[in-house]
Amino acid sequence: MGDFTLDLNDDQRSVRDWIHGFAADVMRPAAAEWDEREETPWPIIQEAAKIGLYSLDFYAQQFFDPTGLGIPMTMEELFWGDAGIALSIVGTGLAAVGVLANGTEEQIGTWVPQMYGDAADVKVAAFCSSEPDAGSDVGAMRTRAVYDEATGEWVLNGTKTWATNGGIANVHVVVAVVDPELGTRGHASFIVPPGTPGLSQGQKFKKHGIRASHTAEVVLEDVRVPGDCLLGGKDKLDERLARAHERAKSGGAGGSKNAAMATFEASRPAVGAMAVGTARAAYEYALEYATGREQFGRPIIDNQGVAFQLADMRTQIDAARLLVWRASWMATAGKPFTSAEGSMSKLFASETAKKVTAQAIQILGGNGYTREYPVERMHRDSAIYTIFEGTSEIQRLVIARTLSGVPIR
Repeated sequence: MGDFTLDLNDDQRSVRDWIHGFAADVMRPAAAEWDEREETPWPIIQEAAKIGLYSLDFYAQQFFDPTGLGIPMTMEELFWGDAGIALSIVGTGLAAVGVLANGTEEQIGTWVPQMYGDAADVKVAAFCSSEPDAGSDVGAMRTRAVYDEATGEWVLNGTKTWATNGGIANVHVVVAVVDPELGTRGHASFIVPPGTPGLSQGQKFKKHGIRASHTAEVVLEDVRVPGDCLLGGKDKLDERLARAHERAKSGGAGGSKNAAMATFEASRPAVGAMAVGTARAAYEYALEYATGREQFGRPIIDNQGVAFQLADMRTQIDAARLLVWRASWMATAGKPFTSAEGSMSKLFASETAKKVTAQAIQILGGNGYTREYPVERMHRDSAIYTIFEGTSEIQRLVIARTLSGVPIR
């Protein structure tokens, strides 16, 4: 592990510029169209696959970047291009992280490549955790997985919601309850292979923002998956559940983190980087507009009311990026989040994106409120960052609990 630095190395700068070029030349020109269509931009995903940007190899290289900055750098540039299209490109990553966080080496090698497909036949994957009555409250999860001793299969029943790529995915990763007595400690993750009977798409949601990204319910009706589709394996699950029961009897907290939380904890700084990208895009557009737009015989940036807003926007974006980079570096260096640094990065970056995109609309005035200018779309897109993968309120709860050691509710 190298020393921490704020300078990207030559390879990182080259990759950043390559991604930025794709975002500027391919994503941005198509952003308004796919936002209006509210459909998965398969042609754009395929273009990303053709150049190696949508591939397991590329994301593995960024994930194992020894500085920890590969993933946040990638996310910032893609979401600078367009949040909806970018989420369609990177949404598979959450399912992949779910397998990496909980699966065996064999499971990782078997299933993660199938999540992406190849340039000739691109695929996507879905991570299914939230339910109609179990969003932030993962303890209210009702989807059940029951082991059938006779066949060696797991049988899944329930309904998932807010699943990115849900129903259209080649591979679904589903979090389900295996031991209701243990609450969140009784959860496990399962692979649902392509074409498995009983899995279907429910309602597809029409959203306020990130509309080029497919979000839907996933319905599981007597879905049978082989025993080796339990991430981590049954022996490991049985051991974990036994420890949790023993700790529960003795009044302890009961075992390790549940499957969904392990995935979200690993991905929170990446979501923060997404928010930084959207905020930066809005800021840059507003700065260019303020420099060229004249009122009362001079550019509007000459007015302190506008200039100070831009100064605050840039300061908040840079501060958000620093928090994201710190958390990403700490995670790669194996340093524990003793002050919930991962949640801090997502909280601050998410709130910054909402604030900065709103300020960009204000700077553009009436133009900013129309769909003729991209800041309106950026503002709609930014709203999701304070909601998905842990709301801002949940991030504050995690931070407060970590700092105080008190089970604040």
